[in-house]
Amino acid sequence: MEESSNSSEKGFLLLGFSDQPQLERILFVIILFVYILSLLGNTAIILVSCLDPKLHTPMYFFLCNLSCVDICFTTSVAPQLLVTMSRKDKNMSYGACVTQLYVAMGLGSSECVVLLAVMAYDRYAAVCRPLCYTTIMHPQLCLSLASTAWLGGLITSLIQCSLNLQLPLCGHRKLDHIFCEVPVLIRLACVDTTFNEVELFVASVIFLIVPVSLILVSYGCITQAVLRMKSAAGRRKAFGTCSSHLAVVIIFYGTIIFMYLQPAKSSSRIRGKFVSLSYTIVTPLLNPIIYTLRNKDVKGAVRTLVMGNALGSERG
Repeated sequence: MEESSNSSEKGFLLLGFSDQPQLERILFVIILFVYILSLLGNTAIILVSCLDPKLHTPMYFFLCNLSCVDICFTTSVAPQLLVTMSRKDKNMSYGACVTQLYVAMGLGSSECVVLLAVMAYDRYAAVCRPLCYTTIMHPQLCLSLASTAWLGGLITSLIQCSLNLQLPLCGHRKLDHIFCEVPVLIRLACVDTTFNEVELFVASVIFLIVPVSLILVSYGCITQAVLRMKSAAGRRKAFGTCSSHLAVVIIFYGTIIFMYLQPAKSSSRIRGKFVSLSYTIVTPLLNPIIYTLRNKDVKGAVRTLVMGNALGSERG
């Protein structure tokens, strides 16, 4: 019993890339740079979507939610990782690890729902049911869908993390990963983890495979609808908007499925670290890049706001 409580008393050693000091220094600079850009990019999307009346539509409402999730998600991982990478002492308190576990799991699950199920449904309604779009995607429904996504992430986090925190670690303190994550804690356990792995697999199917299946079905319908359009400009606009969403989906889900839909104790350590970096640090930056660089509405709104502020400053 004394050995089992060791981890909760002393915390964990978050190893990260400490076995490769040169790589760790390079990654520190890259992660810091990407994190700052991610904060700026996602904050810009939220501000533009809120301040420009033209963007007060369901699509940008969900995009705001996605940017908010991304800011919180990457912030739950990046600062602690940067602090750990910058010092020789890799110790992380038990309380900090548990907090990070709950927060990251909840936000990651919410992003799964916001990113795929909700935004895909919005695109399906816009392209396949354009005449009924405003009736289908009314404000109350949008608010309900977004609330369900946030609440679903919270409930999943409470169940998943609470179950896995019951696993005895028998004094094991070394987390060979970049942050406290469920598969890593399962790997650290010193008892049979079959039940936990099965439970994690089932939850992953619900939050990963089911939404992916729905997005593929919806995009199949969208493709058929777009190909029937007579206007070439309309086809280009529809494909441009949907391809942006699909690109984010592929990047985010391709990496997270790799991490969660395999036995926790069979994943490659170094590969798992880079995969986790992809969906916790890189993807939150790609979202604003993809949605702004390929979206004329957002670029136009940014120009309008910048020019308006510039004119206001000159008059002042």
